[in-house]
This record gives sequence, structure tokens and C-alpha cells, in this order.
Amino acid sequence: MQTTTIEASGSPSATVDMLCDRLDETDRAIHAFVAESETSAARRERLRRELRSIHERWPVAASRPPLFGVPVAVKDIVRVDGLPTRGGSALPPEVFEGRQAGAVDRLRNAGALIAGKTVTAEFAMTAPGPTRNPRAHDHTPGGSSSGSAAAVAASMVPLAIGTQTVGSMIRPAAYCGVVGFKPTARRIPIDGVIANAPTLDTIGVFAATTAAAAIAAAVLCDGWQPVRDAEVKRPVLGVPDGPYLEQAGTEARAAFEAQVAALSNAGFPVHRVPMFADLAHDAEDLHTVNRYEAAQSHAAWFPRYGALYRQQSVATVRQGQAISQEQYERGLRRREAFRTSLAQTTDEADVDVWISPAATGPAPHGLASTGSSVMCLPWSYAGWPSLSIPAGRAGNGLPLGLQCVSVAGSDERLLDSSQAIEALFGPADC
Repeated sequence: MQTTTIEASGSPSATVDMLCDRLDETDRAIHAFVAESETSAARRERLRRELRSIHERWPVAASRPPLFGVPVAVKDIVRVDGLPTRGGSALPPEVFEGRQAGAVDRLRNAGALIAGKTVTAEFAMTAPGPTRNPRAHDHTPGGSSSGSAAAVAASMVPLAIGTQTVGSMIRPAAYCGVVGFKPTARRIPIDGVIANAPTLDTIGVFAATTAAAAIAAAVLCDGWQPVRDAEVKRPVLGVPDGPYLEQAGTEARAAFEAQVAALSNAGFPVHRVPMFADLAHDAEDLHTVNRYEAAQSHAAWFPRYGALYRQQSVATVRQGQAISQEQYERGLRRREAFRTSLAQTTDEADVDVWISPAATGPAPHGLASTGSSVMCLPWSYAGWPSLSIPAGRAGNGLPLGLQCVSVAGSDERLLDSSQAIEALFGPADC
């Protein structure tokens, strides 16, 4: 049964002091947050004002909303009133000014305290920011939602907002050992977000547990319908055998097979299904759509500020500029065919939740790359909801994630049924 609140601890002043002290101490090494000013005093004063306003808006404890006073970090491609948006870039923040994102409106209307902006790869593409993995500082936290995942993993905030185009939430959640939830595409409105590829871009949440992620999802997602106790059942799990699983590294594959065995022994029905025989072409189609839309998203900025873009972002935009309208439209048509085929296979195999490694292995050493997103690719291409659950550790002690995916629109059931899977592997630890 999902819980319905996340408790904010202490009085308003104590909450802010505790939060800011934790950020001041922890983020010196992690670099998850975007600096608000030369010192931390400006953030502390802003948070005191905002938390006082939250208490004034909801003075009666019994009527307080589900995220009352809960600190939430927001990826720095999502506009927040009162905080500049830079998108991890050197472009002037005035370029990105506009109305606050609808998702942030929903957070604030649920009582959330916006702790600050978190580091992103430039424009949520592939050029990494300075964030380090809290589990091992010389390893990548993943990306592009690096700061959001790291902020939760380092216990700086209980919730954080990220975005995913291909693997930008599920992968960093796995690398950092936290829960990452990417809902069905467009289930959370994406207005007020610096676009990468609007067809694929999706807002999601990081949290310590699936129950906490579900609380945030209920606030953020359109038309949320809680799962009733009578509807709860142990899901039938599907293993997508074939070239897709073969992309995972040896250690990730071995860990995954051990996870499958543990789930089967715990009574979860498991169906192994040959899948994704044409994976290379599917990946090519996704990248066609992604790169073309990225170039369109930057059509107004790139000619003027291109010299300020990092090399990886320049390459992405240039690749998109070389894709024709005809190629792009063919990619969209093939995407629709892929989604139809995937839904049919899922129905015929009687699968409720597909499971796989959330990444090709543990977080790679070094900060020059955010790692591979291939384990997320087909599910993001389809726009299906996905979830990364911490599930054990690699030989070097770094976290591994188990990815759970279900059909479009089944977000509520995915989060609810995945709590039993999460319980089997236990909570992540620092």
C-alpha cells in the first residue's frame, strides 16, 4: 500500500538550517547543485522566505498538502520562478527566460520547497557537468540528470526532478543507487523546459524509495488514479531475451540473472520472451528523431551562440541539421510501428512488467562521459513508463539498478507493483 505523505522535519527555521547546513557540507564534494550566488547566504534567506510563505498558506496541519515543506531539487533545464535557468551552458540565462514550468507549479501547489537547481549535462544532451557520484567521487553519476540523482543519493534532498530523453534518469538512478521514475511520455506536462527532443522528452522524479516516488508522481502526473488494494497483484515479469540483453556487460548480466532467479524463487511469475530482433534499426530511428528535434529546438540559439556550445552539443546539433524532413517523418512512422509491435508482444506474452538491467554495468570511472543509455533506449523510444530500483552492488561496491517497465498509461500500477520487487532487494545504502 502506498503511503500518502512525506514528512518535513522540524520548525520552518530548523528545516531550512538543517537543509542548508547539509548542502553546504555535502555539496562541496558532490557539486550536485547550481550555485545561486557567491555565498550560501542567498539560498538560505530565499528558503526561509519560501518556507514562511508555505506555512502561511497552509497554517492548519490537517489541511496541509502531501509535499508540505518537503525540499525538492529541480534540474536546471526546468524553469523555476526566482531562479535563473542556464541549462548547464555558458549561454546568458536571459535566453531561457519564460513562464515557470507547469510541473513546478504543481510541486509548489502541493507545498514543496524548491531547494535549488541541480546540475545537468549541457542542454540535457551529453556534455557532462561537474557532478560527482556520491558513492565514489571519481566515477560518473550518469546524465543528463546528474545533479538530481546525486542530490538524492547524497541525502541532500528527499526528492528531485529530472528529465529523460533516452536514458537521462534511469541510468543516473542506477549509477547513484536511488529510485528513478520516468512516467509515460507527456504524463507530466513539459512546458517551461528547455527542449531536447519534444517527442521523447519526459519529466520524472528521483527518490529514495518507490513509495516516495509515487507520492511525487501523484502530484505531478495528469489524471493520477491510486491503485486500490483489491487491484494489487503480483505482476507477471517479462525478460526480453536476445540482442537487447546482450548489450549489458558481463557483470550486469550476471547480476541480472541472479535477480531474475531471486524474483522467481520469491514467487514472481517470469516469462522469457525473444525481443528486439531489429534493435540496431530501432536505435537508428530513435537517434534520427532525437537529433532532428534537437537541432530544431536550438534553431534560434545556435546561430547566435554556437561558439559558446560545448563540442558534444555542437556535434548533436550539426547531426540534426543534416537530417532531412523526410528522414525525420520516416523515423516517426517507424516509431509508431515499433510502439504497436511492442504492445502486441507484451499482450501476447501476458507480461505486466518487463525487467532488465537499468544500465550496462556500474558507473564507469571518470567524469568525461555520462555512460551508455542503450538499456533505456527501446522503452524511451516507445514512451513507456520505466523505473530503476537499486538492486545490489557490483564487485567494486558501486550500485546496480533493476529496470522495470510497463505499457503506456500504467504508471500507477508500475509503481505500486514494483514496491514488492523493491522489498526483495532491500533499500539502497550509502
